[in-house]
Amino acid sequence: MSADRKQPQPPEDGAATGAGATSLLLSHARLADGRAVDVRLVGDRIEAVGTAGSLGPVAGGARVDLTGHLLLPAPAEPHAHADTALSADSPGPASYDVPCDGSYDVPCDGEEVQRRATEAALLQLGHGATALRAHVRIAAGRGLTSLDAVLRTRRSLHGLGELTPVAVPRLLTGVAGAEERALLRDAVRRGGVVAGGRPDGDPDPAGHLETVLTVAAEHGVPADLHTEGDDPVWLARLAAMAGELGAGVTIGPCAGLARLPSEVAGRAAERLAAAGVAVVCLPQGGCGEAGSRGVAPVGLLRAAGVRVAAGSGALRDAANPVGRGDPLEAAYLLASQGGLAPEEAYGAVSAEARAVLGLPEVRVEAGFPAELLAVRGERLAGVLSLAYSRIVVHRGRVVARTSAVREYCDSAAALDLPRQARTKRPPEPGGPQAGPVVRS
Repeated sequence: MSADRKQPQPPEDGAATGAGATSLLLSHARLADGRAVDVRLVGDRIEAVGTAGSLGPVAGGARVDLTGHLLLPAPAEPHAHADTALSADSPGPASYDVPCDGSYDVPCDGEEVQRRATEAALLQLGHGATALRAHVRIAAGRGLTSLDAVLRTRRSLHGLGELTPVAVPRLLTGVAGAEERALLRDAVRRGGVVAGGRPDGDPDPAGHLETVLTVAAEHGVPADLHTEGDDPVWLARLAAMAGELGAGVTIGPCAGLARLPSEVAGRAAERLAAAGVAVVCLPQGGCGEAGSRGVAPVGLLRAAGVRVAAGSGALRDAANPVGRGDPLEAAYLLASQGGLAPEEAYGAVSAEARAVLGLPEVRVEAGFPAELLAVRGERLAGVLSLAYSRIVVHRGRVVARTSAVREYCDSAAALDLPRQARTKRPPEPGGPQAGPVVRS
């Protein structure tokens, strides 16, 4: 389901485009519809879009030449795991299911979590995700150590990207869940924290759900539940309760929904759509349990009217030691294996992901937020299959660049091969001998 199209709105803060606001001209970019354009940014908004060569920068503003690049709305990451990211090489089990309570030799102190969370966020920012939602475990006997570490990461990233943590307890029901119920309320009181949960790991999944939604409603925050979605009774209960919550409700990765009979899954999807519950799928595979694999039935959910976004999930942790945390890979997998058109697949990691996070829509049009990603390439399908060089714009300024150069040796057969972006460079000892250079 595509995001609702809204008319451009002026910036809420008039100073964003007033005197003293920074400006940036993105020149000779190509849009997904094939047009070559100049895009002028002032403050954190797109100020103007014109044909290539028609715009100039504001006096004193910078210019970035995007010749050979496709300019897109920036993607967002709706389902990361900040506290377990980059922990695959830890000396003990770092599964999402294993409480990091000191009983294992796993680096779980706040300083270590902050270091890995920051590195992971910067990696995903470099891929183009200017906004991230990251699930973080809270647990009895461990408190909010990891959450506090991720909140420090959020502050350190100010101006580079937006990071929102989801406080995820495991046990919320009965006498045993009292401490984590208190922790969840304490977490959301800190501000900027989404109420989360893992009902699949609670002896009373329905009670777990009710607690999370109640806390979310009490504090006016969204709810984001980590679930396989393989229980149609629980999904029906969720749909019934979600309609009463003013803030958004998101569930994911819901790979178990694909294992239900199609009629049962279809009815569950219709209930979720009617209740406005969004689903975040993970095309690169499940997260949490190392053995959990598969992807939510994206086509079935979209056909029922469910808003479906795509995330990355595990990033080099026990669940997936080779996770990339790359939104464009998620879109590539949706297109190559999920049957979505490239435009629909990219929409799942951009427009739909931003909508799930409660962020304003981005279009490359005047008046919209300057949250953009430039990727070397000419067409969206090509960008999804081979996206190396990227320029990331957040709040109207370039915050990350990635440049890739591939070199070839000259052909021994001396054939007159067609070459792209052919240049010459002096030979290097043991390297390619003055061959062509292709920038990717």
